[in-house]
Amino acid sequence: MKKAAGITRRHVLGAGGAVLGAGAMGVFPQRGWAQVPVSLQLSWLHSTQFAGSYIALERGWWRDGGLDVTLVAGGPNAPVEPPVVSGAALVGISAADYTAAAVEQGAPFRIIGVAMQKNPFVIASLAANPVNVPSDMEGMRIGMALANTPVLEALCRLNDVDIDAIEVVPTQYSPQPLVAGEVDCLLCWETDLPVAMTIQGVDNVTMLMADHGYAVHSQTYIATDDSLANRRAEIVALMAGEVRGWEAYREDTDAAAALTLEMFPDAGLDPETQRLQAARQVPLMFSDLTDANGFGWWTDETVAANIETLALLGRTVTPDLWDRSILEEVRGA
Repeated sequence: MKKAAGITRRHVLGAGGAVLGAGAMGVFPQRGWAQVPVSLQLSWLHSTQFAGSYIALERGWWRDGGLDVTLVAGGPNAPVEPPVVSGAALVGISAADYTAAAVEQGAPFRIIGVAMQKNPFVIASLAANPVNVPSDMEGMRIGMALANTPVLEALCRLNDVDIDAIEVVPTQYSPQPLVAGEVDCLLCWETDLPVAMTIQGVDNVTMLMADHGYAVHSQTYIATDDSLANRRAEIVALMAGEVRGWEAYREDTDAAAALTLEMFPDAGLDPETQRLQAARQVPLMFSDLTDANGFGWWTDETVAANIETLALLGRTVTPDLWDRSILEEVRGA
């Protein structure tokens, strides 16, 4: 199942760390009924990447909605899709390219929410030798995982860039090759390696690939057709908490980072890094579209752009992969 072309940090990062689980903040009867236990499978290790969920948990919004939610951390050896397929997790946080690959292999998934309106992939470079537009990469050495070659190819095709004029240098997922001058730029996420360089005092710039046609929804919520049919009320309640949590996150990202550090004191998280990461997520997750319709929203036009980019990655999908009915129920409530 993990052979999607648009590979994310789930494959290119080799960082260790304990896989922590955040349990419910207590079990209290809601309107005379016992709370329903459900799990939300995260796509990576605990950090401010998921701080909106932490807020929903800490403030009791899921408890008030009748749910006893467990947040299950992901990581390099904890893929999202299997627990969702098996029913161990009601909802998982994935990405459109991963979901497309799983559906091609028969998984009954639907995308029910889009946390990152803009894909977080960037081309990072030093300020002294910047990549500001895709054509700047011609004649440069780019450090990246070879598994991400289809991503680079898609970006080049979308922008008429000669990929043969770019030297691909296989690297570990680290800023060190760029800082040491071994490469001229890196393919990475906006919220990790550039943040690490900034914290280290390295003057760097990022070119967001989403601003140059690379449209692949990221940090997407997935559920199975069976769960949508038979556990719909639980999914609506779960997503309602997510919407509230992320809207609160947006209001105070420093507080969201502080909560993350408080909830996971043994996760080895650096406070300054978490604060900067939390702030850098905001323009990826919120837009005029979400201002008008709420967190997690998308349109037929954004789906069409995703389908076009996914085709360049070798994935054939149809618009019905995206199901907005859950968010419509949340919004209506």
